[in-house]
Amino acid sequence: MANKAPKDCVDLSDVRVEIDRCDKALVDLIGERFGYVERAWQIKLGLGQEANVPWRNQQVIDRVRAQAAERGVPPDLCEALWRQMIGWFIQYEEEKLKDEIVAKGKAD
Repeated sequence: MANKAPKDCVDLSDVRVEIDRCDKALVDLIGERFGYVERAWQIKLGLGQEANVPWRNQQVIDRVRAQAAERGVPPDLCEALWRQMIGWFIQYEEEKLKDEIVAKGKAD
């Protein structure tokens, strides 16, 4: 079944099918992004770096806002979503780094 553009949806059933398709694609992309975050904390551990890198967080937010504006998507919406996601990923990285440092300390 071919994807329908929003203007081609004739009823709520069509809209819901397309929203479900978009949700699946978003989860797939978040899963892919999670893989890179997983690798990032491992590299940061080896380099002795912190999970939270404020200048990088802002760089990502600025880029996402610009991309949203270019595509006619509310930049405030995207910023809110990305800040939530970035915050979750930072917390995840901090926990992984702490766990690895504690484990290494016990092994020494």
